[in-house]
Amino acid sequence: MAKKAVATLREKGAGKNHTKVIKMVKSAKTNAYTFKEEIVHNDDMKDFFKK
Repeated sequence: MAKKAVATLREKGAGKNHTKVIKMVKSAKTNAYTFKEEIVHNDDMKDFFKK
């Protein structure tokens, strides 16, 4: 059976300070697109997309 990955970001409302962001990245070798997913703090979202 498949395992579930559960994020525990709950610290009495602290989970609302984080967001799951998905960025589409093009590979230089194959010219195919891949998706990079991360859970980041709301203040760091703009930095994630600048990378």
